[in-house]
Amino acid sequence: MVRSKITGVDFVINPYLGCTHGCSYCYAAFMAKYARLHSGWEWGSFVEVKVNVVDALCIELQKSRKTGRVLLSSVCDPYQPVEKKYELTRQCLIALQEHGRPIEILTRSPLVVRDLDLLRHRTASVGLSIPTDSDAVRRELEPNAPSIPNRIEALRRLREAGVNTWVFIGPMLPMNPERLHAAVSDYAGHVVIDALNYRGRVRDLFLNNGWRHELTDEYARTTARALEMLFGSRVSHA
Repeated sequence: MVRSKITGVDFVINPYLGCTHGCSYCYAAFMAKYARLHSGWEWGSFVEVKVNVVDALCIELQKSRKTGRVLLSSVCDPYQPVEKKYELTRQCLIALQEHGRPIEILTRSPLVVRDLDLLRHRTASVGLSIPTDSDAVRRELEPNAPSIPNRIEALRRLREAGVNTWVFIGPMLPMNPERLHAAVSDYAGHVVIDALNYRGRVRDLFLNNGWRHELTDEYARTTARALEMLFGSRVSHA
């Protein structure tokens, strides 16, 4: 558990190094240089399991008087496929709740629904990353991540189970804002939006798909304005 500079959270836990979702635009790709077992591997092609993370967290929680909101996670998806086997995220949630820590989750994965029994707690909040309404766009830019319909279904199930839910529309990929709003509005307590900050990394992918305009500042501005109008006071910016 380390201090976080992310607005709205105080600490962050990353149970895994690497993320097999391997989104093409991911800002966390720089983490590949810290891989011990997969030195030189491309980001998205590996994941290293921090097998001692739960024990270390429990020791820290017992010794520390630090308080504040804890995010899972910032440079990996806490519910990427390997979590189904190792359950490190679930075990971290249990430890945090035993010590009364408020929890923030950010994920692309429907696997988060597995932990409904823990996430119904009033101090927990779950965000689903849904940066486009189009699964065709997702297949080009996030080919290994869960489908957009499956994410929306997970969001619905969480919301209807009484979980505090929100949506992260970031980066704003090629989309139809009206369709995205219609798909998630009923299940999002609030919405956080963010622009595409690492355009050079995906420039060729965008151009090859005819998304030249979607690389521009103008697209970012107009899409943000459209989302602000649709979601109203529920919108904030990352």
